[in-house]
Amino acid sequence: MENALAHAAARLSTRTTGALAWGWQGRTIGSRTEGGHWLRVHCGEAAKTPVVRKEGIALAEERVSDKVPRPHLHDLYRWDGGGYVFEAELTDYVAQPVISPEAPDLTKDPGLPDSWWATLRESLDALSTAEPPRETIRQTWADRAFPEFLGIAAPAITHRVTGHADLQWANLTHDPLVILDWERWGAVPFGYDPAMLYVNSLRVPAVADRVRTEFAHVLDTPAGRIGELIALAEMLQAVGRGWYVELAPLLSRRAEELTGARPPAMTPTEPSA
Repeated sequence: MENALAHAAARLSTRTTGALAWGWQGRTIGSRTEGGHWLRVHCGEAAKTPVVRKEGIALAEERVSDKVPRPHLHDLYRWDGGGYVFEAELTDYVAQPVISPEAPDLTKDPGLPDSWWATLRESLDALSTAEPPRETIRQTWADRAFPEFLGIAAPAITHRVTGHADLQWANLTHDPLVILDWERWGAVPFGYDPAMLYVNSLRVPAVADRVRTEFAHVLDTPAGRIGELIALAEMLQAVGRGWYVELAPLLSRRAEELTGARPPAMTPTEPSA
């Protein structure tokens, strides 16, 4: 990955100047570069990577309103490396730190000002009007996941909006807000984005309550309830894979509050390397 970063920097006529930043499971690596930019390289298995990118940050640059604060894309480079495909993105450098750099879920109150929450609401409203590149969280996944992780049959997902699809605390910066990581954005179940932020806040009740207050008009609706159940099912699936050990009982408790059914007991496996 370090060699890939150096290769991308050379091809994009730049030079890395900062410390290395590693992403999820070592599949991404990034660094600040000269000229006030950020270079990020992602590695994916060739067999699972589309030949042509029709989503992600490149399409967000075309379709998402500038009212949504995000790093803008300056250049893109993709190459094959054996059984892998590497994708390099040269974007704006974001100076303010992310709220939870170590994990998606929150462990302490970041003390965000009212203006930050207002910007988040406005951003999701502006994003909802963009033409989505794809549908995320498919009905077929819900049909399999709900009985296994929530103990109930899946409802029909009938209401979707364009959303970020990975709205959690490792992808949001301190004030002023910038929303990072646009790999998954697309048509999501209504309420899914704020619900994902909510369930990732359960260890900090004051913040969880704030999320529900800010997005009550979404979460406290029948469609928003489905969005929250989808977020819970996805998180409990991750628990079954060995993640979110401390968050797990809070996720189960919230799922039971919504459904009246106790989620099936799981024996977590070790996270894969």
